[in-house]
Amino acid sequence: MAFSPNWWRAPVYFTVSVLLAFLAISTALRSLPKDEPLPTESTTAPIFLEASGALRRSGFNIIAALLQITPEIFLSSPHSTIFAMPDSSIANASQNSWLLKHLFQYHTSPLQLSMNDLLNKHQGSCFPTLLRRKNVAITKVDTKERVVEINHVLVSHPDIFLEGPLTIHGVLGPFTSMDPQNVDQGWDHIQSPICDSNLRLVSEAIDTKNVVEWTYIIRLLSSKGFVSFAIGLNSVLDRILEDKMNLSSVTVFAPPDFSFVASPSALLDKLVRFHILPRKFTYKELASLPANASLSTLIPDRDLEISGGVNVTQELIINGAKIVAPNIFLSKKFVVHEISQVFQLAELPKTSS
Repeated sequence: MAFSPNWWRAPVYFTVSVLLAFLAISTALRSLPKDEPLPTESTTAPIFLEASGALRRSGFNIIAALLQITPEIFLSSPHSTIFAMPDSSIANASQNSWLLKHLFQYHTSPLQLSMNDLLNKHQGSCFPTLLRRKNVAITKVDTKERVVEINHVLVSHPDIFLEGPLTIHGVLGPFTSMDPQNVDQGWDHIQSPICDSNLRLVSEAIDTKNVVEWTYIIRLLSSKGFVSFAIGLNSVLDRILEDKMNLSSVTVFAPPDFSFVASPSALLDKLVRFHILPRKFTYKELASLPANASLSTLIPDRDLEISGGVNVTQELIINGAKIVAPNIFLSKKFVVHEISQVFQLAELPKTSS
């Protein structure tokens, strides 16, 4: 029987895929109570399953596995562009979980950048990544040949996936040196390129508008199993930010099953906003309010109502839904409560066919 000269790579890649999945799931588990079940594959959004399939067809098996098993690690901004590294590059870094975490952040941008968008950028321009204060630069652009290099690495598989808020390209290698000697110095060894004023404005806008830590809320929701609601919030977040409400804190009511992610954008926007209050109310604060008290939401003139206060079974009822798990996430700027069902929004706007 003849063997392929690369036969040894299959078990290595499989091992690395399992390791990556284990690392990602372990990270999510740190925020879960011991009796909380993990999100199942049935809760994974179709967009990530489709993206995973597209990556596999292009030969990026490890990133494909991560997207399918733990899509929440890519849900950190309203839009995302992922630059998928070859399996071999990830395998070389798999021995260091700390390195892997930051490596994926450095290869994901909170901007949506198709190949045409990249080609329209001038050589030397920069854009941000999810690794704080670390940017990447366009080091070569040839519009005629449709060639783009980022940090001197060729975009080898442009537009692997273009759907909704997610864009994926394949690249020939990592955007930074994988030299163990450099890695030991920490990620400060990455020298961010000098960027023009446009990038600085984009970065400042992202930091300023995320005063409420929206991206962190989305990651937490997804890790807790509220994947569908996290996807819905992620889909409409750019509209919320455009409102420039300057929110200093919020309360999020998270339903376990939010089946409206495929709804028209205007409807989805209203439904998500109806589950968010423009200030933080802990469970104790909500329970101290009188019966029939109104709670303003992110939809003007559409309030929630405490329909009975804390009843004899010690349950707080809001718009007919029970708060079944209060204060599941609590910080200075936000609180998340799990509710038993989706709040019903009366007089939903009619959508065109």
